[in-house]
Amino acid sequence: MTLFDREGLYDQLEDLGAGEWAGRLRTIAEETFRNDRHGNLEAWKTVWSQLPSGEGTIVDASSSHVTVRSANPDTSPLADREQLTATLMKFHPWRKGPFHIFDVEIDTEWRSDWKWNRLIPHVSFRDRRVLDVGCGNGYYGWRIQHAGARLVCGLDPFLLYVMQYEVIRRFADTHNQHYILPVGDNVLPERLRLFDTVVSMGVLYHRTSPVDHLLSLRSALRPGGQLILETLIIDQKEESVLVPHDRYAMMRNVWFIPSISMLLKWLQRTGFRNCEVIDVTETTPEEQRKTEWMTFDSLPDFLDPSNQKRTIEGYPGPRRAMITANIL
Repeated sequence: MTLFDREGLYDQLEDLGAGEWAGRLRTIAEETFRNDRHGNLEAWKTVWSQLPSGEGTIVDASSSHVTVRSANPDTSPLADREQLTATLMKFHPWRKGPFHIFDVEIDTEWRSDWKWNRLIPHVSFRDRRVLDVGCGNGYYGWRIQHAGARLVCGLDPFLLYVMQYEVIRRFADTHNQHYILPVGDNVLPERLRLFDTVVSMGVLYHRTSPVDHLLSLRSALRPGGQLILETLIIDQKEESVLVPHDRYAMMRNVWFIPSISMLLKWLQRTGFRNCEVIDVTETTPEEQRKTEWMTFDSLPDFLDPSNQKRTIEGYPGPRRAMITANIL
């Protein structure tokens, strides 16, 4: 497996009539992977090259842990556990997961499988081309591909997450159709109209203009396409929005947290129809917490120690809604 190879994605985009966009993506990605703007990219490349060979391995995303294993179940472990653990730890922090790479379990900050289990009874990815905006390290992309998607295109500008995806992709077979590009959703052109499903989970509240974000997602969908949106909400019946004074749960870049009724209005005003709230869940320290694979502060540190229903700033604690919607 070649590091940063995205030619299979570009070829498919060209075949779908999006050759100009594919060319722009290729240019941006190649420049990003060539220039070490982050400062750690060359070190990460070196560590990646020290991983076990991907020959004879598969990525199995059929259960809670996205698992790397030998394609032959009778084969002995392909890597020394202690050495592999040390190598994988060089890509700390691991936030989305969990993963199981040979004999090493990566207990990530988020139990992303819990969110997946809340989503998958309500949607189908079978034979769909899926755009995953703000995809992180690709945990959901692997699950989406296993659920039958014909193509998964993830966008995330944070290079560490892209490198974590590359760690898993190293062991994928030649039929892999899951890609991540080191870009944000600002690369989406107007009237792209390409994808059957667009996924935006945990992104909307980071946008200074949530309406513009929704319009951008809508423009990426083909007619009849589906949006899967997950975001923070406030538990109020009226149309209202929480705008944090500075931080929310210690996050600087949280701008707008709507009530569900306000979020539905935003969706309707931006052209979405058949909007359905499929889940509302309070985020707890059992779902998001510090682990040996993510040793920085996490949700328990961001809540009021005397009242776990409030953030440390005094706002209502994190509650998240999942909504599906379509365009005509």
